[in-house]
Amino acid sequence: MAANAKLSAAARACSDTMARSGVMSHTGPDGASMTSRVETTGYAWSHLGENVARGQSDADAVMEAWMNSSGHRANILNCAFREIGIGVHMGDGGPWWTQYFGVPK
Repeated sequence: MAANAKLSAAARACSDTMARSGVMSHTGPDGASMTSRVETTGYAWSHLGENVARGQSDADAVMEAWMNSSGHRANILNCAFREIGIGVHMGDGGPWWTQYFGVPK
């Protein structure tokens, strides 16, 4: 899986939004969805996935939490995904973590 700057920008924006609102959610306080956040960056996709988390102290801890959750684990292990973007917002009741997975068009 390759890192993608546009997916990373969308993931950072999602983490920042969750921190500002104080709510961990797949839907932003303005109703924004994963697809709308990713499309805002100009990423042209055919398939997307999203993992969000809050409070794990470091990358190892958040990965352990995601791997112990069937839905999050499925995204991480989905071999169809070709690109990834990662965002974290430290502080503000977090850290706030976001992973975006994509298959470009």
